[in-house]
Amino acid sequence: MKRIAACLAIIGMALALGFGAGLSAAAKAYQFTGTVKANDGGTLTVEKSAKETWTFTTTKDTKGTAKVGDRVTVYYTMTATEIEAKAATAATKKP
Repeated sequence: MKRIAACLAIIGMALALGFGAGLSAAAKAYQFTGTVKANDGGTLTVEKSAKETWTFTTTKDTKGTAKVGDRVTVYYTMTATEIEAKAATAATKKP
């Protein structure tokens, strides 16, 4: 009986670890660090260098605030809002 309980515990732990790894892969997070150039109700513009400026959309759920000139690190995830697909064309054979 103890052997069965131990096997079930090991299987449960393996499933929990596997499920946790799957969740973290699905919600991969990224970060971007720079200086705030603009913060206009709903958008945050951050400049990393003269050649690299990103604009982020913010919502009421976004944690933290920043003022122009602040050095910030923005944590974000990439989420698709719409996918438009077209059928692949068949490759033509060359004679």
